[in-house]
Amino acid sequence: MRARAARMLAAAVAALLLALVAVAPAGAQEPAAPPELSAPSAILVEASTGEVLYQRAADKRRPIASTTKLMTALLTMEHAKLSDVVPASSYIASPIESKLSLRPGEKLTVADLLRGLMLESANDAAVALAEHVSGTRTAFVQLMNRRARELELTNTHYDNPIGLDGPGNYSSARDLARLALELRKHSFVRKIANRTYATLATGDRPRTVRNRNTLLNRDEHVNGLKTGHTMTAGYVLVGTRTRDRVTLVSVVLDTPSLAARDEDSLALLRWGAGLYHRVTPVTKGVPVTEAAIQFRRGASVPLVTAGSVTRVVRRDAEITTNDVNVPKQVTGPVERGQKLGYREVFADGERIAAVPIVAEHFVPEADVVQRTKDWFTKLPALILAVAVLGCTVLVARRVRRGRRRRPPRSEPEAA
Repeated sequence: MRARAARMLAAAVAALLLALVAVAPAGAQEPAAPPELSAPSAILVEASTGEVLYQRAADKRRPIASTTKLMTALLTMEHAKLSDVVPASSYIASPIESKLSLRPGEKLTVADLLRGLMLESANDAAVALAEHVSGTRTAFVQLMNRRARELELTNTHYDNPIGLDGPGNYSSARDLARLALELRKHSFVRKIANRTYATLATGDRPRTVRNRNTLLNRDEHVNGLKTGHTMTAGYVLVGTRTRDRVTLVSVVLDTPSLAARDEDSLALLRWGAGLYHRVTPVTKGVPVTEAAIQFRRGASVPLVTAGSVTRVVRRDAEITTNDVNVPKQVTGPVERGQKLGYREVFADGERIAAVPIVAEHFVPEADVVQRTKDWFTKLPALILAVAVLGCTVLVARRVRRGRRRRPPRSEPEAA
């Protein structure tokens, strides 16, 4: 009975181990499938590389509602100061528009108007900023389209700084992602977009504006960026999420409801987070090799990496390095920190970074004594020196022998 029980236990353990072995690799090797979306156009991009993880009709031109204001915000950051004081425009927003309810001539700073623009999506703030930057809305729209061409937003065109529906106001999921990456270079905008509300201190009265991006309340890693909605555009969201210093940008266009907008965006952002991680394949000061120092037999100078390299890569990427133009020998003088080659970093064979390799300390120029000493320690020099010495000795001996054998001179006879 005991033997039978032991055999049954062993069989059960073996079966369990086999099950674990069969299941674990499959889960580790196969990434989860992309989520099912309701959005007819969408894209997901890794921020540091611009790599596209997911796309659906990403180049189709669609109305984009208030995500138009991303370009309004970008041009404001590029052409105005946050401390500038701006008078409100004569633009009167309709009751259904998002607005700060500014009175004509009321003065706010650019910083407060941007807060109203990005959080409340205020149309009157957008017009005030446009007129401050370019003088008129028409001139600002021209600037918007010129900047779109510079950024190679090939499926984008603007006819207003607000995002009101119109045949000449459209973009695509891919272009919006590119625009978001450009706008996120400005830290002030990143900070605004990551706030659930803000208080505007300038103007005729304090105002509190709340962020229309409801994803910030659902996921602690979501940190932006801009919502939009009109009857024609549907529900639109350019979303950003950062976790473990990996940032993803999502765009969903023409979703049927606010809930669908949020579900699509969050599903994309969370799915993409599992595909990337941040690595540091090169660290500053890591020894690479030692280069021999000419004229100083047995001496060498350590060569080390001059900096660190940190990159966001796919989790399954193979990271390799290659050292280029690294000398085996150096001749002084060599300055401390002098570049002596570089280390390349590759992800799946594609170069993603390069960092200089430098001398760890100073190497002085060799003096005459060191050069002479080094010359005499080399084998050819030793052979030559021995040969010269040997020839010298032989010549000296022959000279001495010749002197011994020479007969004495005879005295001349007297006349």
